[in-house]
Amino acid sequence: MYNIGIDLGGTNIAAAIVAEDGTIIRKGSTPTLREREYQPILKDMAMLALKLIEEEGINLEDIHSIGVGSPGTPDPENGIIVYTNNLNFKNTPIRDEIRKYIDKPVYLGNDANVAALGEYECGAGVGYKDLVAITLGTGVGSGVIIDEKIIDGSFNGGAELGHVSIDFNGITCSCGRKGCWEQYSSATALIRDAKEAAAQNTDSLLYKMVDGDLDKMNAKIPFDAAQAGDEVAGAVIDNYVKLLAVGIVNVINIFQPEIIVLGGGVSAQGDNLIKPLKKEIINEIYGGEEAFKTKVQVAKLGNDAGIIGAAMLYRAYEK
Repeated sequence: MYNIGIDLGGTNIAAAIVAEDGTIIRKGSTPTLREREYQPILKDMAMLALKLIEEEGINLEDIHSIGVGSPGTPDPENGIIVYTNNLNFKNTPIRDEIRKYIDKPVYLGNDANVAALGEYECGAGVGYKDLVAITLGTGVGSGVIIDEKIIDGSFNGGAELGHVSIDFNGITCSCGRKGCWEQYSSATALIRDAKEAAAQNTDSLLYKMVDGDLDKMNAKIPFDAAQAGDEVAGAVIDNYVKLLAVGIVNVINIFQPEIIVLGGGVSAQGDNLIKPLKKEIINEIYGGEEAFKTKVQVAKLGNDAGIIGAAMLYRAYEK
């Protein structure tokens, strides 16, 4: 049997036929065109899934379920998206709309939780009962799995770790609060800080690596410049890692998970990120080095975590 995983994004809809072991059999995508009403968007999701099934030459009877990862606040029990600010969705009947085209069980989850489930079932979290996945991208996304269960609160909107404040007098977040963790630890935050440092130090390697065009700055360049010995970039990275560690220590103090998995663009730095991060965690954590039992590593599934996790949603809800 196979399952269909769908990752609904603000720009693209990605979908895949996924085997029971998490292997992607066939995948594809289509533009979301998010300015539309929900009906044509959900029809496109279903049509993409049917197209993949036809292209792969398998029967609909071989599909066990369809899972959908969506931004915003889901209501998995009723199969609706309560709200998302990325799409024109409010109390949107995801399950019922998809079943108009494909009569299979449809499961729904928040995109960050679904990506965490993907890593838990088929990636870096295999063999662990507890996992926290943190995505360092445009913002800081997060998904929490404790004792083999997705933890998102009584009203399905919990585990928004990126919006835990680490400085109540800090930077104003897009959510309206001050000092949210994602304002310091996202790829967006790193790029912002690197631009500011480069602009103030035009003789630095950091500035030279973008040829004086700050719009060329990305999350990789400050790491590369720091590795090459640039002190300006080194200070940017040191500050970034310290603030990332503050949030991760909060996560450890609350959940004590077996493993924390870091995904998103910044995680591509691998050991250049993980090694200094672990040192900072030891400096910050309650109880010091002896209390630091949680494994911290980069994710394994990359951009496929969302569609693989969506395909595995049936495991979370059919237990």
